[in-house]
Formats: sequence, C-alpha cells, structure tokens
Amino acid sequence: MARAQTLAPADAGQAVITLGRTEFPINEYFTISFTLRGAALDRYSAFPDIEGFKKSGKLNTTTTRTVGGQSSIELTITQRYAAYQEGEVELPPFTITVNGRPVQSPGATLQVGPQQTTPNPPTAGATPNNQPLQGIGLLDDLFGKPKPEAYVEPKDHAFLALVADKSSVYVGEGVHVSLYFYLTPADQGLLDFYNFAGQLPGIMQQLQQRTAWEEHFEDQEITPESITVGGKSYLRYHLYETELYPLTAAPLRFPAISLQMVKYKVAKDPTADPADRLEGYKTYFTDPTTVAVKPLPPHPLRDQVPVGSYRLREAIDRTAFRVGQTFVYTFGVEGEGNLTTLPAPTLQPQPDVEIYGPDIRQDLTRQGGRVGGRKRFTYRLVPRRPGPLALDSMLTLICFNPATARYDTLRSQLLLSVVGAPRKATFRPRPDDPFYAEALQTADNALQPLDAYRDVRRYANLVLVLLLGMAGYGWWRGRR
Repeated sequence: MARAQTLAPADAGQAVITLGRTEFPINEYFTISFTLRGAALDRYSAFPDIEGFKKSGKLNTTTTRTVGGQSSIELTITQRYAAYQEGEVELPPFTITVNGRPVQSPGATLQVGPQQTTPNPPTAGATPNNQPLQGIGLLDDLFGKPKPEAYVEPKDHAFLALVADKSSVYVGEGVHVSLYFYLTPADQGLLDFYNFAGQLPGIMQQLQQRTAWEEHFEDQEITPESITVGGKSYLRYHLYETELYPLTAAPLRFPAISLQMVKYKVAKDPTADPADRLEGYKTYFTDPTTVAVKPLPPHPLRDQVPVGSYRLREAIDRTAFRVGQTFVYTFGVEGEGNLTTLPAPTLQPQPDVEIYGPDIRQDLTRQGGRVGGRKRFTYRLVPRRPGPLALDSMLTLICFNPATARYDTLRSQLLLSVVGAPRKATFRPRPDDPFYAEALQTADNALQPLDAYRDVRRYANLVLVLLLGMAGYGWWRGRR
C-alpha cells in the first residue's frame, strides 16, 4: 500500500510524497516519488539513502489534466531503489525539500522477498472467480507488444549547450566551462537521462585541453533550476563544469559534445492513459566552441609571472622586535586565479636579517563557477642589527591582473623598528648539580671553527702513534 504525506504552501504549490509497495521481490524496485501540483519545480533536495539499497536512476513524469476547460500540470519525480538482499529493512522518517518547503514522510517497514519468476498464463477455462489476478500474465501476453505505428514522437524544445564564461582570455587566465541541458517544463514527461554516469567519462575526455591546466569541480547531484532564455521558461540541468588555465597562446577548441537521452513516444489516441508511452532514444549535440587565448603584454619576466586578480594579506606574530629574536611573517596571496601554480615571492636577501622558509599553505575554493582562495608563505626572520626594517625591499611578487590588463607588484606595507642588542646567553643549571653549575658559569661561549674537533682528532692520533713507537722501541731494547 502506498503512503503519502502532503505539504501545501500557497506560493510553492502542493507537494506529496508517495512510497511504492512495501512488500516486493528482490528483483523489483522500491520507489519513492514526490508529485508537485500548482507550481513549477524550482529545486528539490536529495532523496534519502536507504541502508541495504542502491539508488538506480530517476524517472520524471509530467501529467496535464483538464477539468471544466481548466488545465493543471502535475510533475512527478521518482527515485528507484534496488535491494541487495532479502529481508526486512526499516525506512526511517525522512524529509524532502521541494521549492524550499519541507515535505515529510513517516517512513515504512520494507519486506524484500525472494525473486519472483514470470507467472504462467491462465489455463483454459479459468475465470476471474477461480484464478488469481496475478496469474493472468504479462500485458504483452494479454494485448500483444506495443505497435510503433500507434505512437507518435512529439516535438521537443530541449537542447544541449556548452558555455564558456569568456570568449577570450590571456595566457594563464581562468575560463569556466559548463555543460548544460535545457528543456521546457512541457518536455519533462518526454525526456529522461540515459546512463549519464557511463557517458560522462567520454564527455570529460572531449573537453580536456592539452595546452591548459585544469581545476575540476566536484560532481554534484543533477537537479533542475528554472531559467528564462529568450523570454521562454526552461529547466536547466548542470551536467559538468571545469576551470581551464591556458599555458600557451594556442586557442582552446571544444568539439561538438553529444549526449544520448531517453525520449518517449506517446499514444496517438488522445483518450489513452498518459502513462501509455513507448521508450526510444535521441542524441543531442552542442555547437563547437572556441576560446581565443591572448599572450601577455611584454615584460622581462612574462613567462614566470602568475596571472589572476590577487590581493596581499600579510600578518606578523608580534608588535615589538629585538635583535637576535625570531619573529614570524606571513605573505598571504588571496583572490581568483591558478593558486596551485602561484610561486613564492621573490626574496632579496639582506645582510642584517636571516630568513628561513617559506612554509606554504594553500586553501582552494571551487564554488559558484569561480576558483579562488588563499595561499600563504610563512617565513621566520631573525634581525641582527637594530634600526628600521622595511619588508617591502625583501619580499615582492609581480603578477598580471587580467581585469585591468596591467602588471601589479604585491609588496609588504610593514616597516618594523628593531631595538636592543644581542642578549648574552645565561645558563640556569640544576641546583643539585654543583659541578655543571660551576662549569657552565665559567664556560666560554665564543664561537669555534667548524673544523676544531677534526684538528683535535688529528693531534690525538699523532700523539697515540708516537707513544706506540716509544713503547715498541723500549720493548726491543729490553729484548737485547
């Protein structure tokens, strides 16, 4: 028995969740559907996951009803589930959000039985009174297979489009490429996706560019969004998206991409059941697309300059600076661009400053058709002389901003003031260790040459050889 839970907001239409049969054999699907009446579908959340089941495709059905000269459209989206094994499974209560409004279902207890074989046709002389209904046989056995001439293929207004957000870019500038499928609300009952997961690898291969760096967006559930194109309402499905950064001035050429869809033929008889339809296939193609790539303007470091809309966000771990005291400085670059290949800033060594690093950390965000984030270069600096310390003369990053078509230099705005002199090292020995307490207080902390211990080893070896020689000579004299 199917169960339903209804939500009826005035501005979002009326939505109903319907569960399929709760007792079924393992070779049949369990289904969860929602039906929307009185409004166009804008968005909806994911169907629930059921433990012990695998999601196995969706079906979209649009039904037009005319009563008293007034027409109403119902959209039904059905998720199919295939059970892994027989047994009892508990489907807990769940919620699906349709057009921003939650629709609740109380759940159910599912009974998955053994595989059911095809029932035998009724025997001669059987009547509805003495023969179970499910023993009648398949519809094809009763009425024969559907005849293609009894169906017609309606014209649809769907199309496949490959969209690049820019018609031309500079070398190193990002271009966002998306693959969309558009269809009108009236076409929902005619079309359905066919093995999209199997077609996607081929689509990705055709979109790859040998002369570009690619940042791939994570695959998301394909859901429709309402959009207007040329004054006409469409449902747009976002199938795939990626960000490409050309490495050379060669143009990015995309061939015609194909996508095979399921398209249904409907019965010619206008009084027939709307669900009476014949499944077929139709292939849609995009137009070939080319994105022109421009070389960067002349510059001595043109081949090494990163491209993007970047800003400098610097940080320092203290406000007072003393000679010989280490402090941490972060040169942070944030904005839109290919942060993965962004190099460390150019370092100009200073004789009165020791610099160690950098440690690199990158936070990348792919959202809303944009790739950006922050890349941080962390340095440890030790000043060796008091006085002003300008970091802008030590760390700089030249980059090209495609929005202004100009080269910019990111440099620090910090001017530090270093005070004091090197601190003399003091030892704090353990109070219960008088030997080391006295030795450490009188120890010489002057720097020693790196080869001092090697010279001591050499002299010790010479003394040892001399002593061995004298001992041998004494032993020889004693024998005489």
